[in-house]
Amino acid sequence: MTRRHGALLSAIVALVVGLSAAIYVSAASDHGPGLDRAASRAAVPGPGSAAPISTGVWVGTWAASPVSGEPGTETDGMAGRTVRNVVHTSVGGTSARITLSNLYGTGPLTVTHATLAVAAGDGSAAAVPDTLRRLTFGGATTVVVPAGGQTVSDAVTLAVPHDSDLLVSTYSPTSAGPVTYHPHARQTNYVAEGEATENVTGSAFTGAGEYWRYLTALDVLSNEADGTVVALGDSITDGVSSTEGANRRWPDLLADRLRASVTAAGDAPRYGVVNEGISGNRVLADDSRRGAAGLHRFERDVLGRPNVKVVVIDLGINDILRDPGLADPQAVLDGLRTLVDRAHAHGIRVVGTTLTPFRGHRGYSDGREDVRQRVNQAIRTGGVFDTVVDLDRALRDPYDPRSLRPEYDSGDHLHPSDRGYRKMAQTVDLTKLEGPAPARL
Repeated sequence: MTRRHGALLSAIVALVVGLSAAIYVSAASDHGPGLDRAASRAAVPGPGSAAPISTGVWVGTWAASPVSGEPGTETDGMAGRTVRNVVHTSVGGTSARITLSNLYGTGPLTVTHATLAVAAGDGSAAAVPDTLRRLTFGGATTVVVPAGGQTVSDAVTLAVPHDSDLLVSTYSPTSAGPVTYHPHARQTNYVAEGEATENVTGSAFTGAGEYWRYLTALDVLSNEADGTVVALGDSITDGVSSTEGANRRWPDLLADRLRASVTAAGDAPRYGVVNEGISGNRVLADDSRRGAAGLHRFERDVLGRPNVKVVVIDLGINDILRDPGLADPQAVLDGLRTLVDRAHAHGIRVVGTTLTPFRGHRGYSDGREDVRQRVNQAIRTGGVFDTVVDLDRALRDPYDPRSLRPEYDSGDHLHPSDRGYRKMAQTVDLTKLEGPAPARL
């Protein structure tokens, strides 16, 4: 080999080594497989340090369906005020992102400041100081959400603990018209005059109420969970009558069971749980105060959540109760089957529940009870869902099967007590929450 050829070979080897090193550095900076580019953008860090975003699976840790426009906000909205929503996580993660909705606004919603923090845990609006993070949207701190639209924030690095409260704060200087909200939060949330998104003491938040405003989802990049289970239902799923601030809705208690089972035995599915219950919701009919029907919100509230593996459907009782005559049981069942078909088209398993008793409630009649029995019979015989949770059998009074068992009755003869919600969560067979959806023929 000549000296000239040797020098050329050495140059080629050096080039190959250099390119290999560059490829290695580039691959390392992508934070591993499975993380989409939008999610890998870290938000501008707020007070406290933030490490690079880790790898994991995006799952839902909390959600709430947008129901309607908040009464009394038609003119001013929440202009010039900071909303601080308190939400409870089902699973933890190393990074987080939020979804804001302006579904019921009549004008563009301008959010100029938004933050996320771990709550101090004292029931106030206070945050753990070094957990406060500023949120961005496409790299900018200001985002404009069009009327009828929604937006997802960039991912921000934060150690999100499971079974804990987080604070999501947003400030809008102008009105977008009616505030998109979820009215039955069973959780105290806060409002401050002026821009107070980075207030950690909670002292600025002098207003309190039970509404979640604008915020409809919190997702985490998690190594605790492999997927999301969505609870799609009405006021019974929404947790009406459960103890406020105690997270005793049945989806909360299901999340507790899943975590405990994974820790104890390792044979339960690793899922985050999100609650898409709307009080008064029906399978078939929309309602201006009670949200879009299950058929019309399924894409948004189920298919729109990340990495959904299974949906638990507990809908139909309001189709019976709110029909001025007698509901057609076949129409209700056909609506439920349509939801199942949509889930299967996306590879999602469907768990369905029987409809619980309501004798003694003001809407009860023998005719409506007959419709409930006919719907439940079809559900039990396996002609609707992939698998069934028989909540009727679990909650009914053995001495009067048309009524809730007294200790499971909140007192209105329709909604369960805390003890009843716990029984609902205990009735779910955790092993039936996993497995493939039936193949489409």
